[in-house]
Amino acid sequence: MSRRRAARDRAVRVGLAGALLALFVLAWQGVASLPSVDDLTLASPVETFDALRDDWSLLMDNARVTLVEVLLGLGISTVAGVTFAVAMHLFRPLRDAAYPLLVASQAIPVVVLAPIFVLAFDYGIGPKLAIVALICFFPITVNLLDGLRSVEPDLLKLMRSMGASRLRTLRSAELPSALPFLFSGLKVAATVSVIGAVFGEWAGSSSGLGHLIQEATAQLETARTFAAVTVLSALAILLFALLSVVERRVAWWGSQEPRT
Repeated sequence: MSRRRAARDRAVRVGLAGALLALFVLAWQGVASLPSVDDLTLASPVETFDALRDDWSLLMDNARVTLVEVLLGLGISTVAGVTFAVAMHLFRPLRDAAYPLLVASQAIPVVVLAPIFVLAFDYGIGPKLAIVALICFFPITVNLLDGLRSVEPDLLKLMRSMGASRLRTLRSAELPSALPFLFSGLKVAATVSVIGAVFGEWAGSSSGLGHLIQEATAQLETARTFAAVTVLSALAILLFALLSVVERRVAWWGSQEPRT
């Protein structure tokens, strides 16, 4: 595919995304304008934009707190998830024993675990990091494990024929082949990490976007609540986009787009 065609395809995607966003905003404005819809229940896009403008400093101060929690929690879950996925890949008994428990853990509501983490780690940053890491751990671990198990058999045979050790095969063949899977898990984890941070802040916090949403809701500041949610969505989109850029640089063979 030529660079010109790739640029044209990107322009089409951006145009379609912009059109869908415009339709969403118009539909949102239409619903918010209905006589039966109370302003205390649903803020319109115009009111949300006004709140973003008027409360920008407040939103950014709290967004920085949430972003730190998200980045640290995502980092912890990445280290733990990669380590655990590799361990399960290398040791079949561990995978057979741990995988069902890993799946079952996703059935536990985070709202149930959040107060427990607060009791365990007090009201500092600890509970937030634990909740974010817990939410992000599953997609990272499962996607990387699937990637490690999907390496081409011919490549593994080639490594064995060359006398490569198990660890050398892992380092030179399996991990590089699994990188696109890892980034798929990271992108999913990045988008849900903000949810974990919000749950953690709801359980006990004096700052952060989750705390701001809770406070604004109690004060019937609906527009401020929607503005905070908008900033949360922007953070998730930004993290997803940054990971996509990194993926195209370090795992470009698994991307839909060629490097330019």
